[in-house]
Amino acid sequence: MQKISPFLWFDTQAEEAATFYVSVFKDATMGNILRYDEAGAKSSGMPMGSVMTVEFELEGRKFTAINGGPAFSFTEAISFVVSCDTQKEVDYYWERLTDGGKPVECGWLKDKYGLSWQIIPVQLMEMLQDKNPEKSKRVMQAMLQMKKIDIQTLRNAYEAG
Repeated sequence: MQKISPFLWFDTQAEEAATFYVSVFKDATMGNILRYDEAGAKSSGMPMGSVMTVEFELEGRKFTAINGGPAFSFTEAISFVVSCDTQKEVDYYWERLTDGGKPVECGWLKDKYGLSWQIIPVQLMEMLQDKNPEKSKRVMQAMLQMKKIDIQTLRNAYEAG
């Protein structure tokens, strides 16, 4: 069992969101679905028999989604980083997760449920950590101009000068 795992609060879309995330990630599975019984429905105000929690796994990481009502919503204070090896992978996750959502900046996006994601190529971190401060500065400046990260543009900035 995973010692710490994300628990995501949705209004009523927990199962829909879990199904969506499982469709986006290649190594993903749906898990148990727990429904509100009479006592849970009465205390939460949710309909009896409706989905309470959904367990799902993405890339070996277990998540739980709960239908807890409209009391809370996601903010950028919490986001999930997807590390990508290629531009094709960046493009894939960006396209899938912005479908119904919106691009933000610097590789960040909000999906259609309001959850924040960072779609980050591993090359970005390597370039930003370069011992040559001029190279890393150029890469940072290039990244700050982007919504979706473009590896070739970063590489061009890195190699300029």
